[in-house]
Amino acid sequence: MTTPNLALPYIAAAQAQKHVTHNAALDLLDGLVQLSVKDRNLAAPAVSPTEGDRYIVAAGATGAWAGWDGDVALFSGGAWVRLAPQSGWRVRVEDEGGLVVRMGGAWLTLDAALNLLVRAPAVEVARGPNGAAIGLHVEEELLAGLAGASVTSTIAIPDRAIVLGVSTRTVAAVLGATSWDCGISGEPAKFGGSLGVAAGSTNVGVIGPQAFYAPTPIVLTANGGSFTGGDVRIAIQYLLPTAPTT
Repeated sequence: MTTPNLALPYIAAAQAQKHVTHNAALDLLDGLVQLSVKDRNLAAPAVSPTEGDRYIVAAGATGAWAGWDGDVALFSGGAWVRLAPQSGWRVRVEDEGGLVVRMGGAWLTLDAALNLLVRAPAVEVARGPNGAAIGLHVEEELLAGLAGASVTSTIAIPDRAIVLGVSTRTVAAVLGATSWDCGISGEPAKFGGSLGVAAGSTNVGVIGPQAFYAPTPIVLTANGGSFTGGDVRIAIQYLLPTAPTT
């Protein structure tokens, strides 16, 4: 007989050597409470485990972990012990520095399990039942060693993006020009005109949200002379809808 949630062994009435069952339960509790695993991407047992090491077993498990896909493997008493997870278990994954939660027979990152937004260059902010979604994106690029009448970015506004703005920071003083504009081909000051050449100058070039229908790079244009130096970091901030997947 075992407990219903953690499968800890009961001591039977009049059982001999009760300490064996008691110690086994303590070992399981030690492995389960404040659960933290070293990794969740290994399908084969770790080569040189230390007593108390724990892993979430990856799909296609082999060796002593065969058939343990998705379970927690605990190294205890010199052998691997299988801990079958239940819905709601929360585990810290040490090599990722984050939490995962057991839901629907799978391990989900905390943000996915709780439907949270996270800080990242690209975040999905809404998704329909058939896969249609809206992403919120920030793409950055440092345009270093400015030279010539204009400089074009490598990054581009994507096709079908709805742009909120392009922001800039002068990282190293711009040389050769008295000011500069930030825009696109044909609209050189779309995201800001006569911008500062001094290091530390910034501009948040917001626009009324506008859709773009082809990849469109950002263009910096020199005023009062050509660029002969300087570094400017740009950031494109936009929404990107995607179609249903089914």
